[in-house]
Amino acid sequence: METKNNVTSKAERILMGALQTFATYGYAAASMDRIAAAAGVSKPTLYNYFQDKEGLFTALINQFTQDKPMAVLEESLLLQSPLRDSLKYLASVLLNDFANKQPKFTLVRLVIGQSGRFPDLAQTLIKNVQKPVLEKLTYLFTHHPDSKATDPEVSARMFTGSIMHYIVTQEILHGREIIPMECDRFIDGLVNVLVG
Repeated sequence: METKNNVTSKAERILMGALQTFATYGYAAASMDRIAAAAGVSKPTLYNYFQDKEGLFTALINQFTQDKPMAVLEESLLLQSPLRDSLKYLASVLLNDFANKQPKFTLVRLVIGQSGRFPDLAQTLIKNVQKPVLEKLTYLFTHHPDSKATDPEVSARMFTGSIMHYIVTQEILHGREIIPMECDRFIDGLVNVLVG
């Protein structure tokens, strides 16, 4: 009988093997046989945990979602601090969450690269990661007493879009040496644009 820790560690092994296989072969050519081999499990074991390749990829995205610091987006706590402080804190947490996290970079690269052929995969990432963050930030820009946002949803998109651009250009596309920008300077500038 497997203990809960054994089940968790086996599932984690499968997810890491899947990420490695997807990154090496792309989504289309990443067979369940290759994933099982990379994870060091049998194919029947793989199917015991994940029904199919799409379910496995969705589980990777869900793991990504659970890793990100959604807890810091608790609206009631963010409403208690000045808006400038809340936004700086959120930007710092989101950027630090990505710092030197190769599996996250790999997953984002993979989703972007495969989005033309497999739009459902990209939409899963948008639905599970981007949408909840946008909703919480829109709430913050709508209800914070310091907010002067005329369109809170646009402000939320500007905030997350700028952070995503920073992550993509500095980390994922290796642009740090070509278009360098210190993280603290970026955060201060972004918050100044949004808050004034």
